[in-house]
Amino acid sequence: MELHVRYEGDDDPEKCTARKLARFDLAALHRTGRETPAGVVLNPHAERALSPADDTDMLVALDCSWETAGRAMFEIDGEHRALPFLVAANPVNYGQPFQLNTVEAFAGALAILGRWERAEELLSKFTWGHTFLELNEEPLRRYADCEDSSEVVAVQQAYLDAGED
Repeated sequence: MELHVRYEGDDDPEKCTARKLARFDLAALHRTGRETPAGVVLNPHAERALSPADDTDMLVALDCSWETAGRAMFEIDGEHRALPFLVAANPVNYGQPFQLNTVEAFAGALAILGRWERAEELLSKFTWGHTFLELNEEPLRRYADCEDSSEVVAVQQAYLDAGED
C-alpha cells in the first residue's frame, strides 16, 4: 500500500515522523495539495470513520502541527475518513486520545484495514512505536472486525462511554 503525506513542515524536524518515514522510503512527502495524489485521506474532521470497507491501495495523511490542523488544511483530493478512538503513544502526546502523529495515524489505519504487519513495520522505526500497538491493540482489532463505518462508530462509542464511567 502506498503511503503519501501532504507535508507542511511546520513542526520540529527532529520529532517529525513523516520525515523519518520518508528517509526509510516508507512514505512519500508532498509539499502541495496539488502534487499529493488522491487516496483515502486520514482526516480528523471527516464525517465518516475509516473501516475495512475502505480497502484501498493508497493512504494520505497531513503532517502538520496540531495547532494548525484546522479543516482548511485538509483540502486534499480523495475520500476523507476519520480514525476512530485511538490513544497516542508518542512522547509528545502520550496517552492523549485522538492526538496521533503521522506514523500513528498510518499505523492505526493500516491495522484497521487488516495490514497489521505493515503497521508494525512503520512503527519499528521509532523507539516508542511498539507502545502504540500495545495501547490500542484491543480497539484496533475490534475496528478491523467491523463491516463498515457505522459499526466502527458503534465500537468507538462503546469505548467513549466506558471512559465516562
